[in-house]
Order: sequence, then structure tokens, then C-alpha cells
Amino acid sequence: MKILVLPGDGIGPEITETTLDVLKTVDQIHNLGLDFEQKDIGLKSLAEQGTTLPDAVMERIPQVDGVILGPVSHYDYPSKQEGGFNPSAELRVQFELFANVRPCRSRDGLSILRTPMDLVIVRENTEGFYSDRNMFAGTGEFMPDENMALSVRKVTAKASERVARAAFEIAQGRNKKVTAVHKANVVKLSDGLFLREVRKVAAEFPDVQLEELIVDAAAALLIRKPHEFDVIVTTNMFGDILSDEASELSGSLGLGGSLNAGHNIGVAQAQHGSAPDIANQGIANPTSLILSAAMLLDWRGRRDNNPALIAAAADIEIAVETVLANPLTRTGDIGGSLGTREFADEVIATLPRERVAQATA
Repeated sequence: MKILVLPGDGIGPEITETTLDVLKTVDQIHNLGLDFEQKDIGLKSLAEQGTTLPDAVMERIPQVDGVILGPVSHYDYPSKQEGGFNPSAELRVQFELFANVRPCRSRDGLSILRTPMDLVIVRENTEGFYSDRNMFAGTGEFMPDENMALSVRKVTAKASERVARAAFEIAQGRNKKVTAVHKANVVKLSDGLFLREVRKVAAEFPDVQLEELIVDAAAALLIRKPHEFDVIVTTNMFGDILSDEASELSGSLGLGGSLNAGHNIGVAQAQHGSAPDIANQGIANPTSLILSAAMLLDWRGRRDNNPALIAAAADIEIAVETVLANPLTRTGDIGGSLGTREFADEVIATLPRERVAQATA
């Protein structure tokens, strides 16, 4: 499996390095044949190549089996005309990574919820209220005069159908329930179109229950009745907000894995930002990117019918959960005392030793 590694900005290089150490260990355990190739993006490539997203990176992505994308400081980038492309947005749109999959699970001692949460949010990833990326040319946000700003929301049948299908396929392997989150009582045409396509897909999955819920009610019920959710499917911005809420409720935004998936390309990406204020201090929590990389292995394993990749992903997830369960082996942001490197070392040490022995025998 060839993996393109794009470390990004801020804490990106630190958490990417430790994530790769975890992957290299499961590679040895399961004989996966992982092959890593690293390229610069973000502020580093801007300084050296005049762009935050070099053409060589975009050309390489379709040629590999998966991508690990570190956090990027796109808010600090110059305009596109000056080379400041947002790698996250460009990859999602250019390669039609239509589903952003974000699992959220409560952790004892970390979650503030009264009842456990174990759900997956499947967020449409290419259009919606994200006006910087929802037009063929130009931007969907503009100002007719200095005192008026307008933003265009785009919702298409194609994007709605494919993200709905991804959600129902995930639900089939879980508790067979999909909650479609919307605001069709206000944005009647666009969310009405979204719901129309979700209902069409639902008809193809008679064993999966479809529930429809207005977004403000969903935000409240994530706190009061999180156990009633299984898989949530929604549009881009609603999904972004709800998944951050769910991750915080389950323990921390830094604990949730995230995968951007299309039909043929998968990109692992941490849920959180680049946190430049703590960069190069060795204190960043690498959990989100480690779990995201595990999701990438699982996604590729299921696509290629490769049980070793699926098993490796499961081993990483179990090891991370085991380390997080012990207050003494948590990073400082969630009440522990470990740094980035020390946490990753604990995860590596927790991976199944008997398989390590077999791999090294």
C-alpha cells in the first residue's frame, strides 16, 4: 500500500511523524508492505515553491493508495493568486472526496455526557455553505457594495445521493439507523432536495431505519440523548459543526478520527486545526491523526478485500482506546502528562506483542 504523506503546518509535522511510527509498527506486525512517500505542502512549500499546494502533489494523489494530510494553517495563507490554496478544500473538491466520515465514541473519565455516545457522522464534503469551493469558477461569496455581503449555498442531487449512500452502507454494518439532519423548515428548496435524495437511497435499504431531524434539535439531542443516534448524514456545514460538537462531548476534538473518502481516493485527516501556538513544543495530542490513519487502512482494506489492513486498523484503534483509558497515559490537553512522542510510544507498546514476536521471528 503506497501512502502519500503531507505533514502540513503548525503541529502537523509532529503528529504526522508519530502517526507514521505507529503505522510502521503495525506494518511490521501484519506484513502490510506499507510504502511511505512524503511531500511538502502549506507554508513550507509556499516559501520554497511559491504555492501551498504544488502541482506535483496533486498529480501524485491519484497514483497512490491513500493520503495522510496533516493540519494546515489555511487561514494564514495569502490569496490563491499569490499561491495560497487551501489543501483540504482543494483535495476534497478536485478528487470528489464526497464523504467526510467522523466516528464519535464516549470515553470514561473524559466524556461529559450522562449516557454513552457511539455514533458516526457522515458529512457531505464538497459543496453546501462552503462558498470558497462550491463554484466551477470564482467564489460563491461576494459583496455588491461595501455594506452588503452575500453567500450562495449549493446543494445538488448528485452530492446528496452519494453521501446518503455512504451513510446507509455504514449503518448496515452498525445498528441500522440513519438520521438525516436538515433545516428544511427554513431552507426549503436546498434541504428539501437533500432530503429527497436521502429518501430515495433509503428505499434501497429497507432494513435500515430513516429518521429526519432538524439541525437545532439534533444539536440538543446530541447532549441529552446521544445514545439514540447511530449514523448521522447531513450537509457540509451542519456536519462540520455537529461533528465538532459530538467530539467535544465524547471527550475532546483532539480524539476523533476523520476520513475523506471518494470512490477511489481516501484521505486521512485529523479533525482539529494546526494549533501553531503549541507547535514544536512536543505537547500536541496525536490521537486524531493516528485514528484517522487507522480509518484509512480500514477503508483501503475493505476496498481491496485485504484482511491484514483491516486487522491492523483494529489493532491501532484498540491500542489507542487502551492508552486513553488510563489517566496516567493521556496527553496534557486531556488531563495527563505525556507529550506527543510519549503518547505514541505508549500506543506502540500496547499493540499486540505476540504478533510483533511472530513478525520479527
